[in-house]
Amino acid sequence: MKLSPVRRAFRIPGLVLGVLMAQTVWAAQEVRIGAAHFPPYTIRPEQGADTGLLPQLAEALNALQGDYHFVLVPTSIPRRFRDFEEGRTDMAIFENPQWGWKGIAHVNVDMGLEDAEVFVAQRRPDRTQSYFADLKGKRLALFSGYHYEFAHFNADPKYLAETHNATLTYSHDSNLLMVLRGRADIALVTRSYLFDYLSRNPGTAKELLISERVDQVYHHYALLRPKAPISGEAFSQLLERLRSNGELLKIFQPYRIEVMPTANAVNKHL
Repeated sequence: MKLSPVRRAFRIPGLVLGVLMAQTVWAAQEVRIGAAHFPPYTIRPEQGADTGLLPQLAEALNALQGDYHFVLVPTSIPRRFRDFEEGRTDMAIFENPQWGWKGIAHVNVDMGLEDAEVFVAQRRPDRTQSYFADLKGKRLALFSGYHYEFAHFNADPKYLAETHNATLTYSHDSNLLMVLRGRADIALVTRSYLFDYLSRNPGTAKELLISERVDQVYHHYALLRPKAPISGEAFSQLLERLRSNGELLKIFQPYRIEVMPTANAVNKHL
């Protein structure tokens, strides 16, 4: 069948449009972010829960541009290292190089985000901030897999239980309840999660004593595999665009996570 000149004219742009659409889809490189349970950043990703700050950040990154498509790959606190090394994930976000990454080749990107780990005890009339000065002899409630500065970043469960009289769980809520019920003396909780917990349980604020002492400041980094689809410099530029348009502040400020300027944002550890 011979096409008329008019029909040919309409058909050619259609083919061109199809090629352009295919090129657009091809151009968006998939970047796999490891998602381990780390509330409020990532909440039960292995159960398919699409909640927490990491999904919000990935959504903002995808809305910002079309060169990369960021997806979350469920992992766990202990398994995230192996998944990263073996290439099942390209990035680990809200990390710190001191949290077990020594000896693993990666590129650091300073995210310009700061959180902290604080001590929480049951409030009593005679209890003051001095209660947090010495942890010896106190029963601690800790999050399993976390690296605490007071424990020299040693996350080994046996070491924490025997040396620091610690009970380990996978829930900040459980640890806070242990304190409220007198089953633990002190819980260590991420500041961002603590304020989220208090907003959901306002009646508990008067029952808890929150330390002025900070165990560690979380200066968050994104860690990229050396062969990741996106370079450290490119990811840093995307974060800077989100910082400039106010999106980072919108995501993190409600959780008392500080959004800060960055300098010398990218460092390689190969």
